[in-house]
Amino acid sequence: MDIFLQQIINGLVLGSMYALVALGYTMVYGIIGLINFAHGEVLMVGALVSWTVIGILQPLLPPWAVLIIALLIACALAAALNYSIEKVAYRPLRNSPRLAPLITAIGMSILLQTLAMIIWKPNYKSYPTLLPSTPIQIGGASITPTQIMILVTTVVTLAALMWLVHATKLGRAMRATAENPRVAALMGVQPDRVISATFIIGAVLAAIAGVMWASNYGTVQHSMGFLPGLKAFTAAVFGGIGNLAGAVVGGILLGLIESIGAGYIGDLTGGVLGSHYTDIFAFIVLIAVLTLRPSGLLGERVADRA
Repeated sequence: MDIFLQQIINGLVLGSMYALVALGYTMVYGIIGLINFAHGEVLMVGALVSWTVIGILQPLLPPWAVLIIALLIACALAAALNYSIEKVAYRPLRNSPRLAPLITAIGMSILLQTLAMIIWKPNYKSYPTLLPSTPIQIGGASITPTQIMILVTTVVTLAALMWLVHATKLGRAMRATAENPRVAALMGVQPDRVISATFIIGAVLAAIAGVMWASNYGTVQHSMGFLPGLKAFTAAVFGGIGNLAGAVVGGILLGLIESIGAGYIGDLTGGVLGSHYTDIFAFIVLIAVLTLRPSGLLGERVADRA
């Protein structure tokens, strides 16, 4: 039972990070129908920028202040990066066949990885521990202050996003543009600004997830965003691509499936399906969902927009 509870905690922490990144995928797809495969690299840039800022400020300020400042700077630079990507790489292709922006997104992902490798070098870097490392015991399982910070930050961030989407003028404009951009433009909405804002919001969520990821696992590197980005896309499809609640549900469930598969099932099978094979569970889920319910858990079958 202790092992199962521990994997539940680990799964919630992992799923929280997947959910933040998956929201970026699903918001962009819901508005312009694009899978932004460079989104995982925005997570990576956020983590590496925060690592650089922490290295500069750590001797000067208290750890909690260093973490907050690093997070804010990472979010700002990630937002500027994603805004630039949308304006330079995606906007000119908005009326092109769908394959063109998809290929551009893959190319942008490779470009960002290469640039990060040049700027920060390809070696793994140790990410400083800024919060207390003494674990807290809960019913035989343990949770660290960093993991508690991840869970609390995720809940607050998701609540703020839901408020933004459902209770603000920008949120109404985003929902109108997602429904029909042409009609929204006739009603006074500026689709270009709404799309740029969506990319900025997605980048902020990815940067937060990047800092969390680095804090939880303790390392950063130029290719660190690829696999989390791919799994977050899996989570978005799992929950129903284009559905905000689906992205959150998909992220949490995927994190739980991975953790239980890697730990609990690993013990039951004598390590045959242990932590070394954790990645297969995410893609088994993706194959199963696409086969049995292509629209996802909370997705709806809808006709293509004219």
